[in-house]
Amino acid sequence: MQPSPKILITGASGFIGSFLVEEALNRGFSTYAAIRSTSSKAYLKDPRIHLVELDMAHPEWLEQQLREQAERNGGAFDYVVHCAGATKCAHPSDFERVNCQQTRTLVDTLIRLGQMPRQFLFVSTLSIFGPIHEKDYQPITEHDTPCPNTAYGLSKLHAEQYLQSLSQLPYVIFRPTGVYGPREKDYFLMAQSIQQHVDFAAGFRRQDLTFVYVRDVVQAIFLAIEKGVTRRAYFLSDGSVYPSRTFSDLLRSELGNPFVIHFRCPLWLLKLICTVAGRIATLRGTSSTLNPDKYRIMKQRNWQCDITPAIKELGYHPEYPLSRGVKESVAWYKQEQWL
Repeated sequence: MQPSPKILITGASGFIGSFLVEEALNRGFSTYAAIRSTSSKAYLKDPRIHLVELDMAHPEWLEQQLREQAERNGGAFDYVVHCAGATKCAHPSDFERVNCQQTRTLVDTLIRLGQMPRQFLFVSTLSIFGPIHEKDYQPITEHDTPCPNTAYGLSKLHAEQYLQSLSQLPYVIFRPTGVYGPREKDYFLMAQSIQQHVDFAAGFRRQDLTFVYVRDVVQAIFLAIEKGVTRRAYFLSDGSVYPSRTFSDLLRSELGNPFVIHFRCPLWLLKLICTVAGRIATLRGTSSTLNPDKYRIMKQRNWQCDITPAIKELGYHPEYPLSRGVKESVAWYKQEQWL
């Protein structure tokens, strides 16, 4: 009998990573969850999980860890899903160090050790394209030129460009729009705000938003493994476009329709708040939910993206429209007593 294929998932203790680990186990993969020594194991309790400590900040340590891992487990990983990364940092330069440089370190080390996987699947972001088609509200496509205006988006773009520069690397890149679902904390803050009777929106001009439920992101990644595609990049959303208030209206419905004050913040005031909050956090050496990067993300008016290639090439069909995804998310928040 053929041994189960080995899959390494970095960022396994995080939001998307923990769902990837669960799906890999469900599909019969020999599943290795890459974590740091300080990582939470709250969602990694299944005894079938092989926990692996990898230090991508130190190339020499990472090389030793990967070499020992291959010796213990009969060879290299068949698949590597690189989900680890930073979405909030105390200093803007940290995004480049974590999201780009550590991706390069991981790939370079795998190549140097002769441990090239069948596929290297990289979780990037729609934010690498920045605020484009802001006047005509056309979907962002793979033929558009990336123009990130955030340190986060720029760091992910640099990582993508490095992967694409390696002619023999069997990469697959995923560019999800806003990912939400159980265990996620930023969209949870919106639910918490609605429960406290406040709905906050940025700016007055039309804003077209897109979302993708975490299980649909996971679906797309494993479809790519099934299809064996390489050297491709895909946008991921649920296939629909929503006005700016739809998400909060759905949250309100699931929370029993509490009385809500709708507050629409002028962009100049939002910029001021985010700038001050970001500077205070930097001085304290911490990260802040509100910061200049967050302002630019909230300011962006067009988040439409073309998922046709994922549908045609992967057979990707989103199973979670926003109404279903919000319902399941809020039910989980209540079950876990977050709300």
